[in-house]
Amino acid sequence: MQGGFVLKLIRKAKKRLIVYKALYKSKLKIGGCLCLAFAIAFAGFMGVDQFDPEQRTVRIGANADMIPVVTTVVRAAEVNARALEHGLASGLEIDAKAALLMDAGSGTVLFEKNADEQLPPASVTKVMTMLLVMEAVARGQVMLDDMVTISERAARMGGSQMYMEPGEQHTLSELMLGIAMASANDACVAVAEHVSGTVEIFVERMNQRAAELGMENTNFVNTNGLPVANHFSSAYDIALMSRELLRHPISKEWFTTWQHTIHVGLPGRETEFVLTNTNRLIRQYTGADGIKTGFTQDAGYCLSGSATRGEMTLIAVVLGSPSSQIRFDGAMTMLDYGFATYDTVKIAQQGEPLGSVRIEKGNPDIVNAVADQDLFILVKKGEQDGITTGLELAYKMRAPLEKGQKLGDIIIFENGQEIERHPLIAEEKIEKASFSQLYIRMMKNLI
Repeated sequence: MQGGFVLKLIRKAKKRLIVYKALYKSKLKIGGCLCLAFAIAFAGFMGVDQFDPEQRTVRIGANADMIPVVTTVVRAAEVNARALEHGLASGLEIDAKAALLMDAGSGTVLFEKNADEQLPPASVTKVMTMLLVMEAVARGQVMLDDMVTISERAARMGGSQMYMEPGEQHTLSELMLGIAMASANDACVAVAEHVSGTVEIFVERMNQRAAELGMENTNFVNTNGLPVANHFSSAYDIALMSRELLRHPISKEWFTTWQHTIHVGLPGRETEFVLTNTNRLIRQYTGADGIKTGFTQDAGYCLSGSATRGEMTLIAVVLGSPSSQIRFDGAMTMLDYGFATYDTVKIAQQGEPLGSVRIEKGNPDIVNAVADQDLFILVKKGEQDGITTGLELAYKMRAPLEKGQKLGDIIIFENGQEIERHPLIAEEKIEKASFSQLYIRMMKNLI
């Protein structure tokens, strides 16, 4: 009985298809309406509405041609088993209260000394100030060519500065250059007021962003790191915010400029002022491209330094060194160790299509699965060939679909063993297809 019933259904479906094609070829309006109704009924008959994308996935095996920025930061001594196998550097002697070496791509910590100790960061504070400005630029809140008016409060700032007068104007880009190169305290206040209206609101946002980044041993009280009670950070936290700032490529242009001449003062009283980079690492170390120096009597000599060779960027943080050159020596020692011992494998570039997923009743009916950011993984030198990747994507999903919606994962293998996975997201928003679009699509499939 069951078999006979199925045969009857098949015969009916065939008859409908024959009628369907004939009506289409004759281009009858009535036929078009019937075909559209059939398309809808046929889609339901085929069980499209019963599809559950969460239960239908396909796994593609390891693929060495697909090549890892990691979405989460790992502490080598605490979380990442692979880093534990690599082992933290044990023979490094860094003359500082605290120090840390981090791979910027994967976030893996390669060396640490008192990395979580709360210490005054001096002008290294400005890494967060610059980060908030760059993130405001990225979301379109402000632009680098905005003209910023210097306030009385900004002009009164002591310490390292650009010696600007109240009422004079500079572009936001020029003020950022002054912060990056000359550690200008007055420029920090000016950009904070431009982005948030007041310094106090900006500082609140600094602490909010620190919490978002997992900076558990940091509290900011001002934008520039001038000595004040309850203003502190740690070597690990500074590496976290430095890593985020390096995601904005223009920052490296500022950090690697050695000298730049600007004009300061009100119109008619302008004078030339030469900005000179305080980070001697730029001239002393091959590949150096950042980031920020700092010094106060309480903090000692501090540095968040970075260098890039090939695909690999390392961040070296030094806090509380007894002299300026000792901090640079300590950073260079850590960087030398990192570049001599490790390599970075780039797994995927942000926005790079790595696969595709069919979208049921979508317009269009297919969407690319892309990485939401650059993906890297750290390996010991000579072990790159052991890294392969694979995809795990939904077989099919149902419209509508939001841009950035998760479609699956990219899986990273080391010598055939899964070690990490990271989300792949929809490249674009997919709307539901209209009845007419579904009808045309059905016609094309039947001809």
